[in-house]
Amino acid sequence: MKKLSFLERLKNWKRKLRWDRQYKSGRWDYLFDKEEEPRYTGIISAINRYTKNPKILDLGAGEGVLRFKLKTTKAVVEYYCGVDFSKVSIRKAKKFNFEKSKFIVADLHYYTPDQNYDIIVFNEAFYYINHKLKSEVLERILSKLNDNGILIVSIFKEGEGCWAFFNHERLEKLEFYNIESSKENRYWKLGVYRKKS
Repeated sequence: MKKLSFLERLKNWKRKLRWDRQYKSGRWDYLFDKEEEPRYTGIISAINRYTKNPKILDLGAGEGVLRFKLKTTKAVVEYYCGVDFSKVSIRKAKKFNFEKSKFIVADLHYYTPDQNYDIIVFNEAFYYINHKLKSEVLERILSKLNDNGILIVSIFKEGEGCWAFFNHERLEKLEFYNIESSKENRYWKLGVYRKKS
């Protein structure tokens, strides 16, 4: 396993503190707003299109917005696990008391899921992973995706230096497209992949 240098670990720790402050101040509350709706609609449409009653792992879960949207759209979920490295966001997510769900604080650089999943979502999270660990993190996460399971990747704007990692021998690209927001100059790219058996 590759290790981050002291300076890289320090930078990551400072980012975590900054995100905790931002979640505490309500900076990310807008993720529940209408402008973000198209992105979550795209993710949920892919979930519903390719699976029935799935176990979902949401990496970069924040305050549980995806789980909230799954509930409001009445999507059927066997189990949901939301992971974020901000303890403040996870504390907020837990207040919803969603059924068949759990939220945990973990750093994706080192996190290994404790079970396999039908759907794994990199929810605006993959570009925050240190570049030299991206391959290793992806391999670890794919090892916990069931054969024929679905990987959904949402990245704000271009996500430079990210998409090449998903041209992977174990992944079949099913969908890849832009999602526009109602806000000017705001869009996401959404990639949907199936893990080959």
